[in-house]
Amino acid sequence: MRTLEELVNTDDPGWPIINEWISMAKNKVDVLPCDLQRAQSSLVNMQVTTRSLMGAVVYNTGGLLVDNGWIRILGSGCNLMKRTLPDWNQGKTFDEFGDAAPYLLMADDVVGGFYAINGGFFGNDTGNIYYFSPDTLDWLPMEIGYSQFLLFCFETDLDDFYEGLRWQDWRNDVAELSPDQAYTFYPSLWTKEGQDIDKVSKAIVSIDEVYKVNMEMKNTLG
Repeated sequence: MRTLEELVNTDDPGWPIINEWISMAKNKVDVLPCDLQRAQSSLVNMQVTTRSLMGAVVYNTGGLLVDNGWIRILGSGCNLMKRTLPDWNQGKTFDEFGDAAPYLLMADDVVGGFYAINGGFFGNDTGNIYYFSPDTLDWLPMEIGYSQFLLFCFETDLDDFYEGLRWQDWRNDVAELSPDQAYTFYPSLWTKEGQDIDKVSKAIVSIDEVYKVNMEMKNTLG
């Protein structure tokens, strides 16, 4: 395990790059406040340097909320979004800090979709991002890395990407949602009866519960 001093890069930090991207972003990006002690602990637990853009997000933010909070990119946590990147993955993708993860959960959305970095679980394209789609229960390759993922969040027409997964009044509903929560739907979005999201009922639950249920359902259905 590398020390904090080894992980903090003051010569070529990644945060100025991200900050510039945010200033020019087409989608709304909220930078959550960062507590130094939590940031330092999260950086050490993740074992990434602040030269990397992931390390920069962890060390400089409590997380990022994109498009009115529709997408939540994990950082070092704060009062609003209590999850940290390493804590969220512990017990899901690795057991102990410093362990190699088959994939790393690094962002999610309000409909129970999850973004993960491939650590070998999905195939040979290690480092690429996969999206778990709640309407298919499949991990879908995005063919981009973490840096490009940030640009995807900041620049992409998310209405187009999430076609069929946004209901009529989603902005008002999401404004009331905690970044540590998500929606469950009935009938489920992956069923024939749940294909019209404006006609299903929805309930707010913890994002942890959504992840567990979705993974169990994926494993059950194969």
